[in-house]
Amino acid sequence: MATSCVEDLPGGHRAYLVLVALASGEPPSQLALAQQVNLDRTVMTYLLDDLEAHRLITRRPDPRDRRARQVLITEEGRAHLARAQHSLSLAEARLLADLDADDARQLRHLLMRVAQTAQREALAPEGDC
Repeated sequence: MATSCVEDLPGGHRAYLVLVALASGEPPSQLALAQQVNLDRTVMTYLLDDLEAHRLITRRPDPRDRRARQVLITEEGRAHLARAQHSLSLAEARLLADLDADDARQLRHLLMRVAQTAQREALAPEGDC
């Protein structure tokens, strides 16, 4: 269900993660962005090339480090992101329709905690299975 909400973005769910990250703060470098969304640098480069070709992002030299490039979301990128977020909100509402407001809030909270743990695990050096 969620996949269909972001299928019009080049790169699908990965593009959604990138646009969310870009919309929420200072323009990061490509490397920092790749680390933030947990994508390989090479995959990130191809994804950004595609997003830039669709005018959803733009890149510019980082004024603090001319060797690095900052990634910025465009107005068109913000519009695509808003549509995807709206679609995802509708899909979430359908999925949680049988829960009352407190149960839905608790589920979101628990899922956020699980996602944070998964993110830490993904960034940690490989350990025991």
